[in-house]
Amino acid sequence: MKIRPTTVLLVLASVTAFSASTRADAPDSHVSGIDSPAPSGPRVESTTVHSPSGSHAAGVRRTRRLTEHRVMRERTRSAHRDDRIEHRRSRPAASELAAHNDGINAVPNGSKASLTSSEILPGSTVVAEARRWIGTNPTGRSSLWCARFMNFVLKRVGFSGTSSDLAKSFASYGRRLSGPKVGAIAVMSRGRGGGHVGVVSGFDSHGNPIVISGNHSRRVAEAVYSRGRIYAYVAPGK
Repeated sequence: MKIRPTTVLLVLASVTAFSASTRADAPDSHVSGIDSPAPSGPRVESTTVHSPSGSHAAGVRRTRRLTEHRVMRERTRSAHRDDRIEHRRSRPAASELAAHNDGINAVPNGSKASLTSSEILPGSTVVAEARRWIGTNPTGRSSLWCARFMNFVLKRVGFSGTSSDLAKSFASYGRRLSGPKVGAIAVMSRGRGGGHVGVVSGFDSHGNPIVISGNHSRRVAEAVYSRGRIYAYVAPGK
């Protein structure tokens, strides 16, 4: 069969037109834009946005440690406050005592706001001398040395004392007073027949005498004693 050139040209034109139409209808895979479909599968960024970084985790651990440290510090402070409160309750005299310079006319911390002349023994230097030895034991004895200390102080300021190691020996020493005075010697009971002696250095807000004495917790100390324990006040004599 003989093919005419005209027929060949028509077939080629038809094929060319069909190919062009097919390319126009098909999406261009090389062109991207806002209307292009998003790629399937999880995005890499989404796995890191929600995961805590190393520095953030370290910060969390540091914050937790600081919080635990603050809690322990507050508990320790609270325990120390409780210990101080309990210590003050067990030793009420500590908050009522303080040294005063001349030993007689100054008022110890915690004492009455003022002392009248009737509450101070004139001319006595016993308080000032006794206060010099607070915190020590100048007698050399290990027990029952409050009377020894009282005689030691009296001798240093020019008084004779009792020359006895018994506290009750001071009940009949010097001049008996009708009431407590700063500078007076206080003689008191200690229980089970014992006794104690010291010199009055002031009074607390309840009228109890503050006494400097030896063998108070094994040393010379200044402490408040109950008025009910003292059965004699005497003024030092020659």
